[in-house]
Amino acid sequence: MHQPPLETHQPERCRPMTSTVSEIEEVIDSERTTLLNGLSSLEPVRRRVSGKSPADGGSRRICRQPSLGRDIGHAAKETYLVTRLSFKLLRYLGVGYRWIMKLLALACYAMLLMPGFLQVAYMYFFSSQVRRSVVYGDQPRNRLDLYLPSNNDGMKPVVVFVTGGAWIIGYKAWGSLLGMQLAERDIIVACVDYRNFPQGTISDMVTDASQGISFVCNNISAFGGDPNRIYLMGQSAGAHIAACALLEQATKESKGESISWRVSQIKAYFGLSGGYNLYNLVDHFHNRGLYRSIFLSIMEGEESFDKFSPEVRLKDPIVGKAASMLPPIMLFHGSSDYSIPCDASKTFADALQAVGAKVELILYNGKTHTDLFLQDPLRGGKDELFDDIVSVIHADDDEALAKDSLAPPRKRLVPELLLKLAREVSPF
Repeated sequence: MHQPPLETHQPERCRPMTSTVSEIEEVIDSERTTLLNGLSSLEPVRRRVSGKSPADGGSRRICRQPSLGRDIGHAAKETYLVTRLSFKLLRYLGVGYRWIMKLLALACYAMLLMPGFLQVAYMYFFSSQVRRSVVYGDQPRNRLDLYLPSNNDGMKPVVVFVTGGAWIIGYKAWGSLLGMQLAERDIIVACVDYRNFPQGTISDMVTDASQGISFVCNNISAFGGDPNRIYLMGQSAGAHIAACALLEQATKESKGESISWRVSQIKAYFGLSGGYNLYNLVDHFHNRGLYRSIFLSIMEGEESFDKFSPEVRLKDPIVGKAASMLPPIMLFHGSSDYSIPCDASKTFADALQAVGAKVELILYNGKTHTDLFLQDPLRGGKDELFDDIVSVIHADDDEALAKDSLAPPRKRLVPELLLKLAREVSPF
């Protein structure tokens, strides 16, 4: 059900980059991240790509020649990293009865959805429209994936996406399905990776996300993105991290501190199935298996709850005043979400409205935590959440809206029976 959105105003946007460039180096790194002790050994391999500057009449876009050997190497590297993430999760959550059952349920869930996962994985590793592991910072995991539309006619709107993963197993590739499907609608997607616990704690995650956003704001024109049409989105833990980064940036900006990107560069924030008040989540997560001791370690102790709870921070007069700088905010949540109950988005929306921010809350009746992000996109066809996001991004583009109305139904990736079974066994 839609709440009527508050009146919005168009903030001043950043200007496209106009500096002349003759060459752009693309860094394809071969990282071997040591996840258990937080150290990383990086072996970058540089490849130079020529490009004309806008002053020369050319398009400042990074292109890459296909290479089977490089793509296979990327596939092996990503598989290695996902495997290490899984073992790290086991190490910190233990192997008690509760987690053995959850892991068995997760294995069944993944197997049921495997027909779709394999198709997405193939596209992720071998599609020329995916630019994997673009470096945005000097810390481990400071990489992002770019999903580019197939056509190059004009500058494209951009979504910066921060993935979920309980602050422990988040990974940029988790946004690949969303990235590919939005790219089909002429939208560039940048999936930002960030340090997870125990490689980093919440302050590191927020710092990484903010640096990734900064990279996109300042460099996306080189990939064909429109720096005046950038949207920020996060899912689950990623929604929390992105909201923290956005509110922190607004606070710094209001104080006149040095910044590398401006809140006014973000046209809207999309929060999907997020939690924004740590005080309300700690016991809930403990009862679901993310034990209090681990959660407190991730969030740097209960004394940091105020700082990393966007809903609570809005009560601070200084932060509340800075909230007037925030872009329009849209919060999406399933009414049957048990991982993070939809009340988390409801109370955050109330807090935002209380300080005069522009906010809209959209609840999807009967949808769970994974329905909106996994099962529905894998089902193909019409998808309410997808349509809502695209309609906002293309709201001021009549030509794009006309194309959307003629777009063919999205391809089904998993049979309906397997989707229903997966929903029943989902541990989320």
